[in-house]
Amino acid sequence: MLNKKIHLEELLLDFNETILLKAMVKYGMAIWHVKNMYEHLLHTAGDRPFELEVSVDETDLPTSHAEHFYIACELKRLGVKWVSLAPRYVGRFEKGVDYIGDLAAFEKDIKGHAIIAQQLGPYKLSLHSGSDKYSIYPLVMKYTQGLVHLKTAGTSYLEALHTIADVDKPLLKEIYLFARAHYETDRFSYHVSAELERAPLPESVWDWPALITQFDAREIFHVTFGSVLTQKNPDGSFLFNERLTNVLKKYPETYARHLETHFLRHLRPFFEETTK
Repeated sequence: MLNKKIHLEELLLDFNETILLKAMVKYGMAIWHVKNMYEHLLHTAGDRPFELEVSVDETDLPTSHAEHFYIACELKRLGVKWVSLAPRYVGRFEKGVDYIGDLAAFEKDIKGHAIIAQQLGPYKLSLHSGSDKYSIYPLVMKYTQGLVHLKTAGTSYLEALHTIADVDKPLLKEIYLFARAHYETDRFSYHVSAELERAPLPESVWDWPALITQFDAREIFHVTFGSVLTQKNPDGSFLFNERLTNVLKKYPETYARHLETHFLRHLRPFFEETTK
């Protein structure tokens, strides 16, 4: 691969020494780990089918097209079979909010990744932290031709809070106060940019459903869900978990309506692209 120039449709990948060595240093150990995990799955699964997704998205630096090509080629050389791959795209994919970045740059980026995935697979491109990234869904569908995995885990909890905002505002206020108190600790395991200073103070909130969609408050709610659901009182009972669950059981139609609206908003851009 050293000093080779590879043409994939209109994409040109130039593997000079610097680019190749950078790819090896950046992803070499990760590729070896994926190989070991794949062999473990083969041994453990036996005759049972399984699917493997490769993810290199939790990094500060984007995955270049050349690096994506290197990853896929090495995995194929090592005999790994996978169904989807999550590169680190340009821009920011933060929890529960829309894409942050230049759409023109993202379009160029996703187009190149899609070409590689189609030429070396085909396999799906995966969008991790993909919830609420409405501005990029049409571009993703345009270039992946439907070979995409949209990962939306986490936002069902936000829709549960949306339900609480409708029917039990005092409970949501308690959760919000707790979330604000735990945000600075819980945020360290996430890529988020919300700031407490920008989030509305509880005493100033009059429209609680609208709070769920305010950028900073939404991320604060999102990343503290683990603390909210596991926090216990001195007597061992849950502080919020059981009360939150009971409200959802009492108002299942309200929760279902919020979930339906939320997921249809995610699914429609993909369906509409396939019907054009």
